[in-house]
Amino acid sequence: MRRDEQMQKKNYQKELDKKIELIVSEKKVPRLFLHSCCAPCSSYVLEYLSEYFEITVFYYNPNIFPESEFEKRIHEQEKLIHELPAKHTIHFQAGNYDSEKFYEMAKGLEMIPEGGERCFRCYELRLREAARFAKEGRYDYFTTTLSISPLKNAQKLNEIGERLAGEYGVSYLVSDFKKRNGYKRSTELSKIYGLYRQDYCGCIYSKNQREREKKLREEEESSVKS
Repeated sequence: MRRDEQMQKKNYQKELDKKIELIVSEKKVPRLFLHSCCAPCSSYVLEYLSEYFEITVFYYNPNIFPESEFEKRIHEQEKLIHELPAKHTIHFQAGNYDSEKFYEMAKGLEMIPEGGERCFRCYELRLREAARFAKEGRYDYFTTTLSISPLKNAQKLNEIGERLAGEYGVSYLVSDFKKRNGYKRSTELSKIYGLYRQDYCGCIYSKNQREREKKLREEEESSVKS
């Protein structure tokens, strides 16, 4: 069996279960540096992991367009942290709006469909910053909420995270938060806390793609009616 086929068969939820079982058996409360893409995606992750970890939510998303959207998502993230019950403390840290870093990274990949190489590089851009801060803060683990989305590649996220863990010397908490109805629970929590849910990933390219798809659907519906 090829190595890439072996990677595809990894069950990241089971690996996370084992890690949590070990943490519980050792009666420890590790410190987790959690990169978050938005409040809705973080809702289930925080509800789940705050039972076992002291968490710092790191909002670092230089891909977000426009800047007003970036600010809106920060507000929603802080609102959720203040309102969500948690067994262990949840802290918040806002990253810089380094939009030029994102556009530099995306050069030549502007027309790649969402879910391709541009997204993979965006994963790494954000995870690398999380790993850097996790090392500086001497956290036990770092990870990201991104795997909760059905549109995000959990295998690629975990591969990047584990590689960065080796570079920075901070353990990466593997995950696939969409498992066990994680995404469904995030939509329920979004309704409970009245969270703003955006209809595109965040960058201008995903926004443009959503608008094209929406326009195409409207044209098809109009054609059927006529």
